[in-house]
Amino acid sequence: MARGDFYPQPEHYGDASVPAFGYELFRNELLPELLGEECASILYWSGRKIARHYPLDNEAQIMTFFSQAGWGDLELIEKGKNKIIFECHSAIIESRIKDHPGSVIFTLEAGFIAEQIQRILGCIAETYTEVRTGRNKKVVFTVRWDAKDRVLKEDSPAEYA
Repeated sequence: MARGDFYPQPEHYGDASVPAFGYELFRNELLPELLGEECASILYWSGRKIARHYPLDNEAQIMTFFSQAGWGDLELIEKGKNKIIFECHSAIIESRIKDHPGSVIFTLEAGFIAEQIQRILGCIAETYTEVRTGRNKKVVFTVRWDAKDRVLKEDSPAEYA
């Protein structure tokens, strides 16, 4: 599989597709119950792990992945010297924000974005989320990095020193 050439397709079983309700049951009911207080941080690191399984080459591919994963419509809003801002919205995101005020988390997606940007830029990157609860319900992902804080390559001898 060439990097960036594979995007998972929505699951289809015969003529039926998986309803969002089933996904939301796992996401909003089961995972918080199983993971407890650590749910947000575990999902963040899980998002980073997923990104390592689906390495992408640019922001456009990240946006396409979001759409195909059913995570929402991701838009690049601002790109600066040491930060990128994305906004994400969809009917499901609006429902999650409305139905779970104050407790909805998007750290899985944040971790995914952080790992992809880190891989693309070669710098340690972190993503911060802001849930907008106003009339236009959406999530804002702000990715920050320091160009001096480089990532060691997997095959680098310095990693084993």
